[in-house]
Amino acid sequence: MAIVLGPNRYGKAETRLVRVHRDGETHGLVDLNVSVALSGDLTATHLTGDNSGVLPTDTMKNTVYAFAKKHGVGEPEAFALLLARHFVATQPQVHGAKVSIESFAWDRLGPHSFRRRGDHTRTTVVTVTEEATQVVSGVTGLVLLNSTDSEFHGFVQDEFTTLPPATDRILATAVDARWRHGGDAADWAKSFEGALDALVSAFTDTYSYSLQQTLYAMGGRLLRARPEVAEVRLALPNKHHYLVDLSPFGLDNPNEVFIAGDRPYGLIEGSVTRDDAPPATAEWWL
Repeated sequence: MAIVLGPNRYGKAETRLVRVHRDGETHGLVDLNVSVALSGDLTATHLTGDNSGVLPTDTMKNTVYAFAKKHGVGEPEAFALLLARHFVATQPQVHGAKVSIESFAWDRLGPHSFRRRGDHTRTTVVTVTEEATQVVSGVTGLVLLNSTDSEFHGFVQDEFTTLPPATDRILATAVDARWRHGGDAADWAKSFEGALDALVSAFTDTYSYSLQQTLYAMGGRLLRARPEVAEVRLALPNKHHYLVDLSPFGLDNPNEVFIAGDRPYGLIEGSVTRDDAPPATAEWWL
């Protein structure tokens, strides 16, 4: 039996970066969590401990901070592309670089005052190799709720089924979405905001007979709204709300008082793609 080294990579995870852009009296603020992973000719360090081809992860961290000063930090996709291309171009033993960024938004309160926004986190994963570049944007933790216009019935029932059919229910989820670009977007900020608006408006506008139907509507609207996007993948946990039985207290409950369930929960996952979308050049989420 032969034992061989399989696919591998290494890097510096979760480098916290806050960049203040001091352009006059009105400041700008960027808050990122940056992870770098490199792959390539790394066999020697695994098999013999020869580190001659290993760029220290501490150097990767330092590069993030140095680039933030030298180049500034704008949209996370652009910053991730800058970093990933640097590592592939300057390290001959590195054949691929993956840069993942979480971007935390802050609302402006004044020229130099801010309040962190907590309703969602913007995500970016850029993968650069010597042959191809792939950009995946996304959002996580986007909690949405419709208090009506949702039903769920006609499902399979067996001897273990206790769930009653519902013709008027709360539909709530915490959206985890990723979308793969067909190429570089002309305006990363506009692309992200348009994609986010498409997801939210589709959730709002869809009369839902299942969370699966809502997932497809959300993915489809994003693709129609953003021609630069080739494919979207979504994970939608069903944040269950259970009607409270108030009859022991002599009270009716016409769909007004609910228990917000924590776990377990249904988890709906799926992808929506263009039939002519170019294939992905690197594995990506979901």
